[in-house]
Amino acid sequence: MPRKPSFYMPGVPVHIVQRGNNKNAIFFDEIDYAAYLEWLKEALKRYDCQLYAYVSMTNHVHLLVTPNTKESISRMMQYVGRRYVPYINHQYNRTGTLWEGRYKSSLVQEEPYLLACMRYIELNPVRAKMVKTASDYQWSSYHFNALGQEDELMTEHPLYLSLGQNELSRKKAYRSLFSKHMADDQTEEIRAAWQTGAPLATDHFKAQIEKTLNTKIGYATRGRPKKVTHKGH
Repeated sequence: MPRKPSFYMPGVPVHIVQRGNNKNAIFFDEIDYAAYLEWLKEALKRYDCQLYAYVSMTNHVHLLVTPNTKESISRMMQYVGRRYVPYINHQYNRTGTLWEGRYKSSLVQEEPYLLACMRYIELNPVRAKMVKTASDYQWSSYHFNALGQEDELMTEHPLYLSLGQNELSRKKAYRSLFSKHMADDQTEEIRAAWQTGAPLATDHFKAQIEKTLNTKIGYATRGRPKKVTHKGH
């Protein structure tokens, strides 16, 4: 699928995916996951971004972030990369690139897509058959969103807060979203968006974005999911 240029708008969530070069690992030990998340926490604060969901897989990461300036996303990702890549190279006596080119991303319309995108991200380890349930995987935001575990990286989106009148009811309502299988067409729609750079949005919302940016943003190609060697996307 052809990839679209990246466009960011203050206040509009962005689904970001960054993968290891040639699908190689980017995390090798638990300390690596912790180091990446620590630098991500610093970058979120420094560049005024809010994080709603994340998962750190063996060879890629997913982030759902709202920037507050047009430059927030690129600066946040640069900040993390400029610290994490030298750390990995030093830690494991390696050289060369770590990432598979530039990260991929797509704008996300809050309603009706944001909660679905959060679910898609946190189910990544389940789709990859690494664990049976999202709660079994340590390196994701599910523990914050569904179970109430403290996580300094996270912000609660208004749509998430609307799930219940208090924390207990919100967590319960959020967990219930994971009780049913996520439809294949919904999974593919989200995947097609970040792979191509097209917004995850209704046609009306896409038209509004094009008008605001004064540029054609393109649309994701629909179709059956591609067969991949490393599961989980």
